[in-house]
Amino acid sequence: MPTKKTVPYLDMTSPPRLKEATMIVALTGWMDGGSVSTGTVRQLMEGREIVEVARIESDPFYIYNFPGSMDVASLFRPEVKYVDGIVEEMSLPQNVFFAAPGDGLVFFVGKEPNLKWQAFADCIFAVCKAAGVKRILFMGSFGGAVPQTREPRLFGSVSHVRLKESLTASGITLSDYEGPASFATLLLAQAPGQDLEMLSFAAEIPGYLEGENPVSIEAVTRRMARILNQPVNLDKLRRDSDEWEARVTRAVEKDKKLAATIRELEERYDNQLIEKAEET
Repeated sequence: MPTKKTVPYLDMTSPPRLKEATMIVALTGWMDGGSVSTGTVRQLMEGREIVEVARIESDPFYIYNFPGSMDVASLFRPEVKYVDGIVEEMSLPQNVFFAAPGDGLVFFVGKEPNLKWQAFADCIFAVCKAAGVKRILFMGSFGGAVPQTREPRLFGSVSHVRLKESLTASGITLSDYEGPASFATLLLAQAPGQDLEMLSFAAEIPGYLEGENPVSIEAVTRRMARILNQPVNLDKLRRDSDEWEARVTRAVEKDKKLAATIRELEERYDNQLIEKAEET
């Protein structure tokens, strides 16, 4: 299909024109603790008939050569893989839109931009307009004080006051966060001016664990599937979660200090649930 470039840095084919569609957004970087943000959205894509509809170019939006020590600079540089002296793979950031026309869904999986936030947002809004998207859902995640033996806590924010009730009805706590903003905050603030509704979710997951967290991905995927009223197959993720839980349990059993910390977090988590139930 020919590429249309009516918006700078956006390569768009002819996306299907959907009716009242929802775009689900996940970004690596600032809000992807445990890979729960991107992992959840990729899980929601599984098993659907999807087509690629657009890409955002990477070069204008990212810092590759950051001054400083090698340890710091390496965090910004693209990854490369050599095999027998030949470059086999070089991973520049990918920002790709997919559509699932049969489900009325559009997915965007990318990397939070370092630069030109407004231009990046304009690309997303252009795809929304072309594909008939009326609602954006952003899925984020961060490391916090939730133990791995409990469900991740979900915090939410909305573009319009009327959307608050839809979050509280799903047991999601409205955010009172104050601090450094993510790129998703820019989308949330500008959505009304684009004639879009937007809901932003942040899953609080265990902050003491590193790497991908399939248990949290499974829990958040289940919640998002209910909010979207969409089916999702969790069989493989359930198996991955069982293996992950077994590995973490073995590690905790060997670390008495960590085990004590987890017990404290469990008690605090349960007490907060009790207090919340008593308030209602």
